[in-house]
Amino acid sequence: MTEPIIRPIKKKDNKQIALVIRAVLFELGVPRVGTVYEDAGLERMFETFQVERARYFVVAENDKIVGGGGIAHLENYDDNVCELQKMYFLPVARRRGIGTSMIDQCLQTAREFGYERCYLETMPYMKAAQNLYRKYGFESLQGSMGDTGHFACGVYMIKDL
Repeated sequence: MTEPIIRPIKKKDNKQIALVIRAVLFELGVPRVGTVYEDAGLERMFETFQVERARYFVVAENDKIVGGGGIAHLENYDDNVCELQKMYFLPVARRRGIGTSMIDQCLQTAREFGYERCYLETMPYMKAAQNLYRKYGFESLQGSMGDTGHFACGVYMIKDL
């Protein structure tokens, strides 16, 4: 078994990362409406993140994608805020510090891109994810920012960079 590698997404990763994200969403019982499940760009993640100040990373292990996460400007929001997006890991990648490494990579990239704050949305029952985000200094918000289309999420957090 090789060590997992976090690297920028490649076009050839599109199908695998879409399958990973949908598998995790299904496993966690995430609604198909009002969440990332119905995002148009899910099948074209490489292309979706080929915009200014955006980057998506995948976790590759033994030539398979086992997770991913990225940052991009918060949609429909004018301030200098990015969103931590589509950070999901298959069970084989969990509890190994990979999520911590991914957040480190995403937040460092956000700083390099000059963002001032990082926003995220998650589901209320994703307690492990929320605990990880709090460890990084994310604080809860009363409501959403911007308009991501993920109205079913219910938990909104932000962090100064």
